[in-house]
Amino acid sequence: MEERRPDLASARDRLVERLRREITDESVLEAMGRVPRHVFVPGDLRHLAYEDRPLPLREGQTISQPFIVALMTQAVRLGKHEAVLEVGTGSGYQAAILAELAGFVHTVERLSSLAKRAEEALASLSYHNVEVHVAGPSLGWEGAAPYDAIVVTAAAPYVPETLLRQLKPGGRIIIPVGSRQEQQLMVATKHGDQIHRQELISCRFVPLVGAEAWTADP
Repeated sequence: MEERRPDLASARDRLVERLRREITDESVLEAMGRVPRHVFVPGDLRHLAYEDRPLPLREGQTISQPFIVALMTQAVRLGKHEAVLEVGTGSGYQAAILAELAGFVHTVERLSSLAKRAEEALASLSYHNVEVHVAGPSLGWEGAAPYDAIVVTAAAPYVPETLLRQLKPGGRIIIPVGSRQEQQLMVATKHGDQIHRQELISCRFVPLVGAEAWTADP
Protein backbone atom coordinates (compact mmCIF):
# COMPACT_ATOMS: atom_id res chain seq x y z
CA MET A 1 0.00 0.00 0.00
CA GLU A 2 1.00 3.64 -0.50
CA GLU A 3 3.02 5.28 2.27
CA ARG A 4 0.90 7.95 3.98
CA ARG A 5 3.71 10.32 4.92
CA PRO A 6 2.54 13.93 5.30
CA ASP A 7 5.75 15.33 3.78
CA LEU A 8 5.32 13.24 0.63
CA ALA A 9 1.62 14.05 0.36
CA SER A 10 2.23 17.80 0.62
CA ALA A 11 5.09 17.58 -1.89
CA ARG A 12 2.75 15.81 -4.32
CA ASP A 13 0.14 18.56 -3.86
CA ARG A 14 2.75 21.22 -4.60
CA LEU A 15 3.80 19.35 -7.75
CA VAL A 16 0.22 19.27 -9.02
CA GLU A 17 -0.11 23.02 -8.43
CA ARG A 18 3.06 23.62 -10.48
CA LEU A 19 1.71 21.43 -13.27
CA ARG A 20 -1.55 23.38 -13.26
CA ARG A 21 0.29 26.34 -14.82
CA GLU A 22 0.62 24.42 -18.11
CA ILE A 23 -1.68 21.37 -17.91
CA THR A 24 -5.33 22.25 -18.46
CA ASP A 25 -7.04 18.83 -18.26
CA GLU A 26 -8.38 18.57 -14.73
CA SER A 27 -8.75 14.78 -14.94
CA VAL A 28 -5.02 14.47 -15.71
CA LEU A 29 -4.13 16.74 -12.80
CA GLU A 30 -6.32 14.69 -10.48
CA ALA A 31 -4.60 11.50 -11.65
CA MET A 32 -1.20 13.05 -11.02
CA GLY A 33 -2.41 13.89 -7.53
CA ARG A 34 -3.57 10.36 -6.82
CA VAL A 35 -0.53 8.39 -8.03
CA PRO A 36 2.36 8.19 -5.52
CA ARG A 37 5.43 8.79 -7.70
CA HIS A 38 7.74 7.94 -4.79
CA VAL A 39 6.68 4.29 -5.05
CA PHE A 40 8.20 4.13 -8.54
CA VAL A 41 11.59 5.75 -7.89
CA PRO A 42 14.65 4.09 -6.31
CA GLY A 43 14.63 4.29 -2.53
CA ASP A 44 17.61 6.60 -2.29
CA LEU A 45 15.87 9.15 -4.53
CA ARG A 46 12.48 9.22 -2.84
CA HIS A 47 13.19 12.65 -1.37
CA LEU A 48 13.27 13.92 -5.00
CA ALA A 49 10.15 12.08 -6.16
CA TYR A 50 7.97 15.21 -6.40
CA GLU A 51 10.52 17.45 -8.05
CA ASP A 52 9.47 18.22 -11.62
CA ARG A 53 12.46 16.46 -13.13
CA PRO A 54 13.40 13.07 -14.59
CA LEU A 55 15.17 10.67 -12.26
CA PRO A 56 17.55 7.80 -13.05
CA LEU A 57 16.54 4.16 -12.85
CA ARG A 58 18.74 1.10 -13.09
CA GLU A 59 19.91 -0.19 -16.46
CA GLY A 60 20.49 3.36 -17.71
CA GLN A 61 16.78 4.22 -17.99
CA THR A 62 14.84 7.10 -16.45
CA ILE A 63 11.48 7.94 -14.91
CA SER A 64 10.16 10.86 -16.95
CA GLN A 65 9.66 14.40 -15.71
CA PRO A 66 6.12 14.71 -14.27
CA PHE A 67 5.31 17.58 -16.65
CA ILE A 68 6.13 15.35 -19.63
CA VAL A 69 4.04 12.50 -18.19
CA ALA A 70 1.09 14.87 -17.71
CA LEU A 71 1.51 16.46 -21.15
CA MET A 72 1.65 13.10 -22.95
CA THR A 73 -1.40 11.87 -21.05
CA GLN A 74 -3.35 15.04 -21.78
CA ALA A 75 -2.44 14.90 -25.48
CA VAL A 76 -3.96 11.45 -26.09
CA ARG A 77 -7.33 12.47 -24.57
CA LEU A 78 -8.21 9.22 -22.85
CA GLY A 79 -11.71 7.97 -22.26
CA LYS A 80 -12.53 5.86 -19.23
CA HIS A 81 -13.35 2.75 -21.26
CA GLU A 82 -10.49 2.99 -23.75
CA ALA A 83 -7.68 0.51 -24.32
CA VAL A 84 -4.16 1.90 -24.18
CA LEU A 85 -0.75 0.55 -25.14
CA GLU A 86 2.37 1.95 -23.51
CA VAL A 87 5.70 1.19 -25.17
CA GLY A 88 8.51 1.52 -22.62
CA THR A 89 7.23 0.68 -19.14
CA GLY A 90 10.31 1.87 -17.29
CA SER A 91 9.36 2.41 -13.66
CA GLY A 92 5.62 1.89 -14.25
CA TYR A 93 4.71 5.45 -13.23
CA GLN A 94 3.29 6.50 -16.61
CA ALA A 95 1.32 3.23 -16.75
CA ALA A 96 -0.25 4.06 -13.37
CA ILE A 97 -1.31 7.50 -14.59
CA LEU A 98 -2.83 5.95 -17.71
CA ALA A 99 -4.61 3.32 -15.61
CA GLU A 100 -6.27 6.08 -13.59
CA LEU A 101 -7.94 7.41 -16.74
CA ALA A 102 -8.41 4.51 -19.18
CA GLY A 103 -10.22 1.19 -19.16
CA PHE A 104 -7.19 -1.06 -19.57
CA VAL A 105 -3.47 -0.55 -20.13
CA HIS A 106 -1.04 -2.95 -21.76
CA THR A 107 2.54 -1.82 -21.14
CA VAL A 108 5.63 -3.32 -22.78
CA GLU A 109 9.22 -3.21 -21.51
CA ARG A 110 12.23 -4.77 -23.26
CA LEU A 111 14.25 -5.11 -20.02
CA SER A 112 12.79 -7.94 -17.96
CA SER A 113 14.25 -6.66 -14.68
CA LEU A 114 12.52 -3.30 -15.11
CA ALA A 115 9.29 -5.01 -16.14
CA LYS A 116 9.33 -7.11 -12.96
CA ARG A 117 9.88 -4.12 -10.67
CA ALA A 118 7.20 -2.10 -12.43
CA GLU A 119 4.75 -4.97 -12.13
CA GLU A 120 5.48 -5.23 -8.40
CA ALA A 121 5.02 -1.49 -7.87
CA LEU A 122 1.72 -1.44 -9.76
CA ALA A 123 0.47 -4.49 -7.85
CA SER A 124 1.41 -2.89 -4.54
CA LEU A 125 -0.98 -0.05 -5.39
CA SER A 126 -3.75 -2.45 -6.48
CA TYR A 127 -3.86 -1.51 -10.15
CA HIS A 128 -5.87 -4.35 -11.68
CA ASN A 129 -6.36 -2.77 -15.10
CA VAL A 130 -2.69 -2.87 -16.13
CA GLU A 131 -0.80 -5.79 -17.64
CA VAL A 132 2.99 -5.64 -17.95
CA HIS A 133 4.64 -7.53 -20.81
CA VAL A 134 8.27 -8.20 -21.67
CA ALA A 135 8.74 -7.03 -25.26
CA GLY A 136 8.87 -9.53 -28.09
CA PRO A 137 10.68 -9.25 -31.43
CA SER A 138 8.28 -6.63 -32.87
CA LEU A 139 7.18 -3.28 -31.51
CA GLY A 140 4.08 -2.97 -29.38
CA TRP A 141 1.78 -5.77 -28.26
CA GLU A 142 -0.23 -7.07 -31.18
CA GLY A 143 -2.07 -9.67 -29.10
CA ALA A 144 -4.37 -7.03 -27.59
CA ALA A 145 -4.56 -4.67 -30.58
CA PRO A 146 -6.17 -2.50 -31.79
CA TYR A 147 -5.84 0.29 -29.23
CA ASP A 148 -7.55 3.62 -28.78
CA ALA A 149 -4.26 5.23 -27.81
CA ILE A 150 -0.55 4.40 -27.77
CA VAL A 151 1.98 6.19 -25.56
CA VAL A 152 5.64 5.69 -26.48
CA THR A 153 8.11 6.71 -23.79
CA ALA A 154 11.29 6.32 -25.85
CA ALA A 155 12.57 8.20 -28.89
CA ALA A 156 12.26 6.90 -32.44
CA PRO A 157 13.59 8.22 -35.76
CA TYR A 158 10.01 8.24 -37.14
CA VAL A 159 6.53 7.03 -36.18
CA PRO A 160 6.73 3.23 -36.62
CA GLU A 161 4.25 1.73 -39.07
CA THR A 162 3.94 -1.34 -36.82
CA LEU A 163 2.46 0.84 -34.08
CA LEU A 164 0.19 2.75 -36.45
CA ARG A 165 -1.27 -0.59 -37.55
CA GLN A 166 -2.12 -1.33 -33.91
CA LEU A 167 -4.31 1.79 -33.63
CA LYS A 168 -8.06 1.81 -34.07
CA PRO A 169 -9.59 4.28 -36.54
CA GLY A 170 -9.52 7.59 -34.75
CA GLY A 171 -6.75 6.31 -32.47
CA ARG A 172 -3.96 8.54 -31.20
CA ILE A 173 -0.26 7.85 -30.72
CA ILE A 174 2.16 10.14 -28.91
CA ILE A 175 5.87 9.57 -29.46
CA PRO A 176 9.15 11.52 -29.34
CA VAL A 177 10.54 11.62 -32.89
CA GLY A 178 13.97 12.81 -34.00
CA SER A 179 17.61 11.96 -33.39
CA ARG A 180 19.13 10.18 -30.43
CA GLN A 181 20.08 13.54 -28.96
CA GLU A 182 16.90 15.62 -29.43
CA GLN A 183 13.32 14.99 -30.47
CA GLN A 184 9.95 16.61 -31.00
CA LEU A 185 7.05 15.21 -29.02
CA MET A 186 4.54 14.29 -31.71
CA VAL A 187 0.86 13.30 -31.63
CA ALA A 188 -0.40 11.36 -34.64
CA THR A 189 -4.10 10.62 -35.17
CA LYS A 190 -5.29 7.87 -37.51
CA HIS A 191 -8.06 8.78 -39.94
CA GLY A 192 -8.55 5.86 -42.34
CA ASP A 193 -5.40 5.71 -44.44
CA GLN A 194 -4.43 9.24 -43.42
CA ILE A 195 -2.26 10.15 -40.44
CA HIS A 196 -2.56 13.66 -39.02
CA ARG A 197 0.61 14.72 -37.17
CA GLN A 198 1.07 17.54 -34.67
CA GLU A 199 4.32 18.53 -32.97
CA LEU A 200 4.07 19.69 -29.36
CA ILE A 201 7.43 20.52 -27.76
CA SER A 202 11.11 19.69 -27.99
CA CYS A 203 12.19 16.91 -25.66
CA ARG A 204 14.87 14.33 -24.95
CA PHE A 205 14.09 10.67 -24.26
CA VAL A 206 16.12 7.50 -24.08
CA PRO A 207 16.15 5.72 -27.47
CA LEU A 208 13.54 3.19 -28.55
CA VAL A 209 15.47 0.02 -29.37
CA GLY A 210 14.46 -2.59 -31.92
CA ALA A 211 12.90 -2.89 -35.35
CA GLU A 212 11.84 0.48 -36.83
CA ALA A 213 13.90 2.22 -34.15
CA TRP A 214 17.52 2.26 -32.99
CA THR A 215 20.14 -0.38 -32.31
CA ALA A 216 21.06 -0.87 -28.65
CA ASP A 217 24.46 0.81 -29.11
CA PRO A 218 24.93 4.20 -30.84
